[in-house]
Amino acid sequence: MVLQYRAEFDAVVTLTGGGGLQAQKVLLDVPHGEVTEAEIAALFAVVLRPLTADRVDLGAIRIFVEEQAEPLLETRGRAAERVRYVELSHVISAGMTTYPGLPGPAVTAHLTWADSRGRYAEGTEFCIDRIDMIGQTGTYLDSPRHRYEGGTDLAGLPLERLADLPAVVVRLAGSGRRAVEEADLEPFDVAGRAVLLHTGGDRHWATADYPVDAPYLTEGGAGWLVEHGAALVGIDSINIDDASPASAGERPAHTILLAAGIPIVEHLTGLADLPPAGARFTAAPPRITGFGTFPVRAYATVPYYEPHDHSRSAGWLPATTA
Repeated sequence: MVLQYRAEFDAVVTLTGGGGLQAQKVLLDVPHGEVTEAEIAALFAVVLRPLTADRVDLGAIRIFVEEQAEPLLETRGRAAERVRYVELSHVISAGMTTYPGLPGPAVTAHLTWADSRGRYAEGTEFCIDRIDMIGQTGTYLDSPRHRYEGGTDLAGLPLERLADLPAVVVRLAGSGRRAVEEADLEPFDVAGRAVLLHTGGDRHWATADYPVDAPYLTEGGAGWLVEHGAALVGIDSINIDDASPASAGERPAHTILLAAGIPIVEHLTGLADLPPAGARFTAAPPRITGFGTFPVRAYATVPYYEPHDHSRSAGWLPATTA
């Protein structure tokens, strides 16, 4: 199944050369849930061809999302799908602190360009870099082995749990709350999806405030995600569990999710740039046997559509917002 955003609206069209059209409850495929009135007007103008419009005024706009059995093919008024990429990982640099008390990475050269010159033909040189670090560095993924002796390691995780997952974004940023609870998750269909918890905790990344009163997922929330079939869970905070002294070292979210084989991605960033639904999420670590956690290049793809090139010279002017 794929998600398709649609717009329903009323329209008043002023045609080039005189005359006009009125329409109610028009349905139109749109690229994302944050589409603007001007973007909808531009897409609708393409649908009207061969008529050309001087102005398109919209009203009663409603944006919603539907599931489609198969991706829609290119149709009149809708160009082929493209995607934009959204970076969701922190940069790893020498000596950085990811989690207080854990060592930062050491980045060095195993072989410098200068030292390599004697090994290759004249004018040919290479650098071979080395990094010494723990798995919990930067934005990283936990496999069940992180929590359970004998649990599935990084090499044993199926790609279906790591790559191109349909994503839902649960937003609590700005709420003033730390805990992501079951009630926050209930409005979402999470089966087979990457559930990304946008708490806003990443705004304190690389500062002394990052671990202080950090947001987390509750035990009840973790149990609900397992019960409803989430494929992966990520958070833009220092830990998916409450890691404050008050927790007394308990880690129920890790315990419940990893027991169910659900990978966890911690220290995400940039979730504010994703729509509530419709993005696809990837966070794939190397296939390392006997290893439980490793950094990932986490990112999302967000679909969008552009009008056909000929629409740009069709003579229409998108509506301006009041």
